[in-house]
Amino acid sequence: MWHLFSVVCLLNFIGSSIINGQACSCLEHGPPGIDGPAGVDGPPGLNGLSGGPTGPRGPPGFPGTPGEPDAGPLGQKGSLGPEGDPGPGGGPGVCQDCDDYKTLTERFSKFVLAINYDFVRRVGQKLFVSYKKRNFFSTAVEFCTQQGLELALPQNEEENNILTQIFGDIYKEVWINVNTNKAEGNFQTDMKNQPLTFTKWGNGQPDKSIQGTGCTRLTENGFWEVTTECTNNGYIICQL
Repeated sequence: MWHLFSVVCLLNFIGSSIINGQACSCLEHGPPGIDGPAGVDGPPGLNGLSGGPTGPRGPPGFPGTPGEPDAGPLGQKGSLGPEGDPGPGGGPGVCQDCDDYKTLTERFSKFVLAINYDFVRRVGQKLFVSYKKRNFFSTAVEFCTQQGLELALPQNEEENNILTQIFGDIYKEVWINVNTNKAEGNFQTDMKNQPLTFTKWGNGQPDKSIQGTGCTRLTENGFWEVTTECTNNGYIICQL
């Protein structure tokens, strides 16, 4: 369009020059015009020819970041590895059931010993045994010691009541293992001079009038009393 306009203008200029009696042998170029606007994009060209052969393989890429734990499926179990070297020898073994065995053995021994007596009573882990014989206090202590036992000493109300079961229709006294020397604890310790953890003294007991030796006995009503008559006969009951 711009080219056609330029041609028309040129012809008009030549015609005007001839009419005015002026002629020119040649035309001079004018200054360059202003660039026109960009034209409309043409249609896409045809596809070019295919490229050459595939190039050589590139180097390996950098390692990727670690995946999430347990994200992937478990792999197959590997084959059994070779047997390792023997480890160092262990120390001396420890018996796990030795205490139980020892306790059971001791308990069984007690029962074997107890079945030989005429009077056997059990309270918890303690056994009271007797041949239902009566004698002096000193004889009672000596007899139990010879058997590897101790003269009976109740530690609670139940044990105290159990000892009264030996009583007959006439004799109702049992010697018990309380210290005979008032000076060694005022009758509040046992024969090993250990404090008594249970007592059941009768009214006015232990007898304050006794200043020397006194022997303690369990009476018919289950109460304790101290007497200077240590040569009286009382039932002998041992404990194990």
